Amino acid sequence: MRLALAQLEIESGAVEANRERAAAAIGEAADRDADLVALPEIFNVGYFSFDAYQRAAEPVEGPTLTAIAEAAREHGVGVLAGSIVEDLAETEEIPTPADEGLANTSVLFDRDGNRLAFYRKHHLFGYESAEAQMLVPGESLGIGEFEGATVGMTTCYDLRFPELYRQIAERGADLVLVPSAWPYPRVEHWKLLPRARAVENQFFVATVNGSGDFEDASLLGRSTAYDPWGTTLASTDDDPDLVLADVDLDRVEAVREEFPAWRDRRL
Repeated sequence: MRLALAQLEIESGAVEANRERAAAAIGEAADRDADLVALPEIFNVGYFSFDAYQRAAEPVEGPTLTAIAEAAREHGVGVLAGSIVEDLAETEEIPTPADEGLANTSVLFDRDGNRLAFYRKHHLFGYESAEAQMLVPGESLGIGEFEGATVGMTTCYDLRFPELYRQIAERGADLVLVPSAWPYPRVEHWKLLPRARAVENQFFVATVNGSGDFEDASLLGRSTAYDPWGTTLASTDDDPDLVLADVDLDRVEAVREEFPAWRDRRL
């Protein structure tokens, strides 16, 4: 499976322009033979644009995810639309953790634009961030089946909580996608945490970050795909880019057979 990590330039509050960049990246990834494309965290409004969250919030049936589903169908690729600010009160077709409020929500689409799975971010960031005060945390794991791959979904700050990834691994995930809005200066954490999640669970982990500057933060990019040994398959710097990685799903079982840490766990 060829995975594309769309490290988009994200312009604060510019929903229409950001949405167009996402659709264009999906088309470019399809032209480069990608099977599955992942987008960054809150790619349509920008994670650090807290003042715009309420105005830009949408249900999962809203214009942003509708446009991404149409792009997936037009170009014949799977897409992880990760993520948007979801208006829980307006969402009708999938269960919500609350009757109202906002959530940080990702949706996995197949090549026909059908929803395969969704994920609402579990761990809301409170360090110099308004996310924890503004959003409702998710309550269920995000896991979907895409063409023989069991794909797990987490979001950004979730990387600091290894127990979530162990639960996903126990559900049979081969690959975990991590849409993010990771800022400077925490570069070393960004390199360390997803690699550790890959090594300790012996599965693929791919992070897709944004690129761009906000009033109080700059995204550090460096979207990266790691194999079950924690080896970097593909990466980039902090500029907008499309990172391509060929993911051999059989490697998960092969690595676990060769180095049986998974079997040696004591629960």
